[in-house]
Amino acid sequence: MSIVLYWHPMSSATPIACALVELGVLHERVKVDIRTAEQRRRDYLALNPNGKVPTLTVDGAPMFEALAIHLWLGHRYGVEKGLWPAAGTPEALQALSWCAWAYVTYGALVGRLHVATQGEEVWRSAAQAEATLRGLNDLLEVLDDRLALQPWMLGADYSLVDLVVGSVIGYSVYLGAPVNAHPHVQAWLERVQARPAMQIEA
Repeated sequence: MSIVLYWHPMSSATPIACALVELGVLHERVKVDIRTAEQRRRDYLALNPNGKVPTLTVDGAPMFEALAIHLWLGHRYGVEKGLWPAAGTPEALQALSWCAWAYVTYGALVGRLHVATQGEEVWRSAAQAEATLRGLNDLLEVLDDRLALQPWMLGADYSLVDLVVGSVIGYSVYLGAPVNAHPHVQAWLERVQARPAMQIEA
């Protein structure tokens, strides 16, 4: 099977690169320079009509959206490697739930915070940023309660769910999310980020 990752360092494609390393999946990486708008070239848009990274091709067939790629990798390679729960188990339901929580529920607020603090000047708003930070704090409390009961997202062992959720939480720290106010989340995130597979270079 031929796997090609189209990516750019320090982007939403980086967690996919980390997951491929964690899983030990042989793959080719093609850098798409988003600073020079290579993602808007016609040949790339044929693979990813959104004109963003990441894109993953499997024997030439493309897929896009980071969450979809993570879930495919988990099902295709993670079960065999012990890094994703088998289908039909309670853990599999939790894996889907927490990955969606990270990218959709928590991720929506991260997007708002990015716009309010890093977006175009017309969209920046201190009041919006403050309100969004309160919302993120509430969600981090939910996560902290879970991690107070167990060391990893699904229980006693590390899984790709930790990588997926940790990647979103980690980016939110960069934007100012109050992760350090939640000790179990903070300690867990440090463990996730310390894994060798997370040390991706350009």
